[in-house]
Amino acid sequence: MISDALAGKIDLIITKSVSRFARNTVDSLVTIRKLKDKGVEVYFEKENIWTFDSKGELLLTIMSSLAQEESRSISKNVTWGQRKRFSDGKVSLPYKHFLGYERGENKGDPPVVNEEQAKLVRRIYHLFMSGKTTGGIARILTAKNIPTPSGKQVWQPTTIESILKNEKYKGAARLQKKFTVDFLSKKMKINEGEVPQYYIENSHEAIIDPMEWEAVQDEFKRRKSIGRAYSGKSVFGAKIVCGDCGSFYGSKTWHSTDKYKTVIWQCNRKFKDNTCCKTPHITEDEIKARFLKVYNGLISDKEPFIKACKLTRDVLTDTEEIDREMSELLRELEVVTELIKKCIAENSSSAQDQEKYIEGYNSYVDRYEKAKSRYDELEYQKENKLSKRKAIDRFISDLLKRDELLTEFDNCLWLTVADKVTVQSDGVLVFDFNDGTEIDG
Repeated sequence: MISDALAGKIDLIITKSVSRFARNTVDSLVTIRKLKDKGVEVYFEKENIWTFDSKGELLLTIMSSLAQEESRSISKNVTWGQRKRFSDGKVSLPYKHFLGYERGENKGDPPVVNEEQAKLVRRIYHLFMSGKTTGGIARILTAKNIPTPSGKQVWQPTTIESILKNEKYKGAARLQKKFTVDFLSKKMKINEGEVPQYYIENSHEAIIDPMEWEAVQDEFKRRKSIGRAYSGKSVFGAKIVCGDCGSFYGSKTWHSTDKYKTVIWQCNRKFKDNTCCKTPHITEDEIKARFLKVYNGLISDKEPFIKACKLTRDVLTDTEEIDREMSELLRELEVVTELIKKCIAENSSSAQDQEKYIEGYNSYVDRYEKAKSRYDELEYQKENKLSKRKAIDRFISDLLKRDELLTEFDNCLWLTVADKVTVQSDGVLVFDFNDGTEIDG
């Protein structure tokens, strides 16, 4: 409308109130002056202000300021209400664009599972844990004419990734992931500690088992760590390792144009760079058969094995020493921060030898950065230990659930429990499981 007015298509704009015209005083006045220059008048009904009136701009300035303050007050109250809901652990979702859940019967009720949509969510998780990439899953759903959560016909990999990484599908909720920077621009920012964030366990009914959800997050990390080596074409990609050179095995097709066509796996560097690894090629059927034999052996004698797993888990994933050192480093960081502040304050309030000041300041900064670097290193170690603990717990949980021997290969099980398989030059396959166990097969 403003564009049309400035183009000469409108000569009078009637507005209900100043607060409806612009969010702040500056925007109101700048726009009014632009319109005035073009001979366009604005009338504000509630305040009875005509902009061509000699007193119009003064009144408009006053009323715009009041409107801006009112907008600030409303925004503050809305923000307080939202944060109060977050602190109370109340979960709400953008139901029109959120797959798998619908609004509860009464206001304030937790989200309710929409079973028809939940089937699609479970299918997406299953496809991912069967080796498919987010792009591959998006293509499958698009080809089957399944609409996206927002009703579009074409699925994007980012939509699939957001579904796979959203903790709400395991029945938890991280609240206040983003916040509004200011009430005027309404700009949203990712919350990086500026305002409180809340994590609520068991806030509503889960669609995906929490252990399966954690397995998906670990699979994301694994695929990211190996980069281009993972293509999503096979669950064995970036999982088979050459025992001679440490490179991954890749799939190769023999007799691709005749009836003897066979897909085999061999070391990717077997005939490169004058390298001739002695490890043999292997077929997918061989890998599957040997994995079933090894895993069935664990099921047959699982009680002592699980007991050993738990002991290994408690030793390998203990973070007590790391936690103690991290606490000491946090105290060190607090002390050094205060010393830096004091150093700056003294230099700004009284005359100082600048060479000595810079020398002292730099020594504090070096001390801070050294402590921070060590803290970050320990935080990374702790995260790895906790991730390892979750992987071992999933391994134990899966083993406990199985009483009957496996009769066929399960892609999801393979990706969940097997870290890698190493092919030795004598043809032996060494299966590395997520609990750290190595078994020859």
